[in-house]
Amino acid sequence: MPESQSPHIRIALPEDEEQLARLDRDTWSTLHAVTPRPQPPYRAFFDERHAPEDYLVAELDRRVVGYIRLAFPTPLASNAHVRQIQGLAVSAEARGLGVGRALIRAAVEEARRRGARRLTLRVLGHNTPARKLYESEGFVVEGVLPEEFCLNGVYVDDIVMGRAL
Repeated sequence: MPESQSPHIRIALPEDEEQLARLDRDTWSTLHAVTPRPQPPYRAFFDERHAPEDYLVAELDRRVVGYIRLAFPTPLASNAHVRQIQGLAVSAEARGLGVGRALIRAAVEEARRRGARRLTLRVLGHNTPARKLYESEGFVVEGVLPEEFCLNGVYVDDIVMGRAL
């Protein structure tokens, strides 16, 4: 893939489900995942809590190479002005090409378009590459939950980050 090519970002479609599910499985890692590695039979990628319109998809050469999920952090009306990034994945072959940054920027714009005033996320403390990327896009640490998760016998902090829109 040419390094100068920028990804095409769009809202996911129902027919993206298999590609997104495969990408999700292929990128699973304790660097960012707090759930066990997916095993067959795999659950549906889209379901009642995760609809196609909650995802922005990145394509290079018409191939899905990444996604970001933008959702409400809670079902409360008093919290409806906030959106939360609840997942970001970039395929191994597309890393370093600006796909993650393009997805974050698109999520910021989409959250604004949907009327949000704030955008938040949670990232594991040991995920330094993701934390640096988020910080470079205007997110700041708003809280730390020390040793919130135990992954492979190691206690890991959960970092809450956010930014105004």
